[in-house]
Amino acid sequence: MRTLLLAAGLVACFGLTACEQSKSAATEAAPVAPKSTARSAQMYAGQEQILKVDSASVQVDPTGGLKLAATGSAAMPGYTHSGFLPRINAAPPRDGVYEVDVVADRPATAGAPAATPIDVKGAWSNYPKARLKGVKFVAKNNSVVAMLPAG
Repeated sequence: MRTLLLAAGLVACFGLTACEQSKSAATEAAPVAPKSTARSAQMYAGQEQILKVDSASVQVDPTGGLKLAATGSAAMPGYTHSGFLPRINAAPPRDGVYEVDVVADRPATAGAPAATPIDVKGAWSNYPKARLKGVKFVAKNNSVVAMLPAG
Protein backbone atom coordinates (compact mmCIF):
# COMPACT_ATOMS: atom_id res chain seq x y z
CA MET A 1 0.00 0.00 0.00
CA ARG A 2 2.84 2.39 0.84
CA THR A 3 4.51 1.68 -2.47
CA LEU A 4 1.31 2.44 -4.31
CA LEU A 5 0.91 5.79 -2.51
CA LEU A 6 4.59 6.64 -3.09
CA ALA A 7 4.28 5.82 -6.80
CA ALA A 8 1.10 7.94 -7.09
CA GLY A 9 2.88 10.84 -5.37
CA LEU A 10 5.83 10.65 -7.76
CA VAL A 11 3.54 10.59 -10.79
CA ALA A 12 1.71 13.66 -9.45
CA CYS A 13 5.03 15.51 -8.92
CA PHE A 14 6.18 14.75 -12.45
CA GLY A 15 2.81 15.89 -13.80
CA LEU A 16 3.04 19.21 -11.95
CA THR A 17 6.60 19.71 -13.15
CA ALA A 18 5.49 19.19 -16.73
CA CYS A 19 2.65 21.72 -16.27
CA GLU A 20 5.06 24.27 -14.87
CA GLN A 21 7.41 23.86 -17.82
CA SER A 22 4.62 24.32 -20.35
CA LYS A 23 3.37 27.40 -18.49
CA SER A 24 6.81 29.03 -18.54
CA ALA A 25 7.27 28.15 -22.21
CA ALA A 26 3.93 29.76 -23.03
CA THR A 27 4.81 32.99 -21.22
CA GLU A 28 8.16 33.18 -23.00
CA ALA A 29 6.46 32.94 -26.38
CA ALA A 30 4.04 35.84 -25.82
CA PRO A 31 5.70 39.27 -25.46
CA VAL A 32 4.56 41.16 -22.40
CA ALA A 33 3.46 44.75 -22.91
CA PRO A 34 5.46 47.22 -20.80
CA LYS A 35 3.65 48.29 -17.67
CA SER A 36 2.59 51.89 -17.45
CA THR A 37 4.25 53.99 -14.77
CA ALA A 38 1.56 56.69 -15.01
CA ARG A 39 -1.65 56.77 -13.01
CA SER A 40 -5.02 58.14 -14.01
CA ALA A 41 -5.99 61.63 -12.92
CA GLN A 42 -9.11 62.13 -10.83
CA MET A 43 -12.24 61.87 -12.97
CA TYR A 44 -15.42 63.79 -12.28
CA ALA A 45 -18.55 61.96 -11.08
CA GLY A 46 -20.14 60.22 -14.04
CA GLN A 47 -17.00 60.43 -16.15
CA GLU A 48 -15.35 57.22 -17.38
CA GLN A 49 -13.01 55.93 -20.07
CA ILE A 50 -14.56 55.11 -23.42
CA LEU A 51 -14.69 51.44 -24.40
CA LYS A 52 -12.14 51.36 -27.22
CA VAL A 53 -9.90 53.67 -29.26
CA ASP A 54 -9.69 52.89 -32.99
CA SER A 55 -7.41 55.69 -34.20
CA ALA A 56 -5.77 58.81 -32.81
CA SER A 57 -3.75 61.80 -33.99
CA VAL A 58 -1.61 64.57 -32.52
CA GLN A 59 -0.92 67.94 -34.16
CA VAL A 60 1.03 70.95 -32.94
CA ASP A 61 -1.25 74.00 -32.73
CA PRO A 62 0.24 77.29 -34.01
CA THR A 63 -0.67 78.87 -30.63
CA GLY A 64 1.74 76.50 -28.85
CA GLY A 65 -0.55 73.73 -27.64
CA LEU A 66 -1.40 70.29 -28.96
CA LYS A 67 -4.53 69.29 -30.83
CA LEU A 68 -5.59 65.77 -29.84
CA ALA A 69 -8.17 63.73 -31.72
CA ALA A 70 -9.38 60.14 -31.29
CA THR A 71 -12.14 57.98 -32.71
CA GLY A 72 -13.46 54.93 -30.95
CA SER A 73 -16.45 53.29 -29.33
CA ALA A 74 -18.47 54.10 -26.24
CA ALA A 75 -20.32 51.41 -24.29
CA MET A 76 -23.79 52.73 -25.24
CA PRO A 77 -25.40 55.72 -26.97
CA GLY A 78 -25.68 59.03 -25.13
CA TYR A 79 -22.12 59.72 -23.91
CA THR A 80 -21.42 63.49 -23.76
CA HIS A 81 -18.64 65.93 -22.87
CA SER A 82 -15.84 63.78 -24.26
CA GLY A 83 -12.24 64.81 -23.72
CA PHE A 84 -8.76 63.85 -22.61
CA LEU A 85 -7.26 63.63 -19.12
CA PRO A 86 -3.43 63.59 -19.05
CA ARG A 87 -2.13 60.86 -16.75
CA ILE A 88 0.13 61.67 -13.81
CA ASN A 89 3.78 60.57 -14.10
CA ALA A 90 6.21 60.30 -11.20
CA ALA A 91 9.07 60.86 -13.65
CA PRO A 92 9.21 61.65 -17.36
CA PRO A 93 8.67 58.52 -19.49
CA ARG A 94 11.95 57.19 -20.94
CA ASP A 95 10.51 56.86 -24.44
CA GLY A 96 8.91 60.33 -24.41
CA VAL A 97 5.40 58.90 -24.92
CA TYR A 98 2.99 60.49 -22.45
CA GLU A 99 -0.42 58.96 -21.72
CA VAL A 100 -3.92 60.47 -21.73
CA ASP A 101 -7.20 58.83 -20.76
CA VAL A 102 -9.96 59.19 -23.36
CA VAL A 103 -13.06 59.95 -21.26
CA ALA A 104 -16.70 60.98 -21.60
CA ASP A 105 -19.71 61.50 -19.31
CA ARG A 106 -21.93 58.42 -19.27
CA PRO A 107 -25.64 58.92 -19.98
CA ALA A 108 -27.96 59.59 -17.04
CA THR A 109 -30.37 56.85 -18.10
CA ALA A 110 -28.94 53.45 -18.78
CA GLY A 111 -29.79 52.21 -22.25
CA ALA A 112 -29.14 48.95 -23.97
CA PRO A 113 -25.41 48.23 -24.08
CA ALA A 114 -24.27 48.59 -27.68
CA ALA A 115 -20.92 49.85 -28.91
CA THR A 116 -21.51 53.33 -30.33
CA PRO A 117 -18.99 55.34 -32.38
CA ILE A 118 -17.60 58.43 -30.68
CA ASP A 119 -15.25 61.20 -31.86
CA VAL A 120 -13.18 62.94 -29.21
CA LYS A 121 -11.33 66.21 -29.83
CA GLY A 122 -9.45 68.39 -27.42
CA ALA A 123 -6.38 70.44 -26.70
CA TRP A 124 -3.44 70.01 -24.34
CA SER A 125 -1.95 73.43 -23.60
CA ASN A 126 0.60 72.73 -20.86
CA TYR A 127 2.20 69.60 -22.31
CA PRO A 128 5.91 68.89 -21.66
CA LYS A 129 7.29 70.48 -24.87
CA ALA A 130 10.93 69.50 -24.36
CA ARG A 131 10.33 65.78 -23.71
CA LEU A 132 7.14 64.85 -25.59
CA LYS A 133 7.63 62.52 -28.58
CA GLY A 134 4.19 60.93 -28.72
CA VAL A 135 0.88 60.45 -26.94
CA LYS A 136 -0.68 57.15 -25.86
CA PHE A 137 -4.49 57.32 -25.88
CA VAL A 138 -5.83 54.92 -23.21
CA ALA A 139 -9.36 53.43 -23.22
CA LYS A 140 -10.90 50.61 -21.15
CA ASN A 141 -9.99 47.80 -23.55
CA ASN A 142 -6.99 49.07 -25.50
CA SER A 143 -4.63 51.93 -26.23
CA VAL A 144 -3.28 53.61 -29.36
CA VAL A 145 -0.02 55.57 -29.71
CA ALA A 146 0.23 58.61 -31.96
CA MET A 147 3.69 60.08 -32.47
CA LEU A 148 4.30 63.83 -32.68
CA PRO A 149 4.85 64.98 -36.29
CA ALA A 150 8.48 65.67 -37.22
CA GLY A 151 9.48 69.29 -37.44
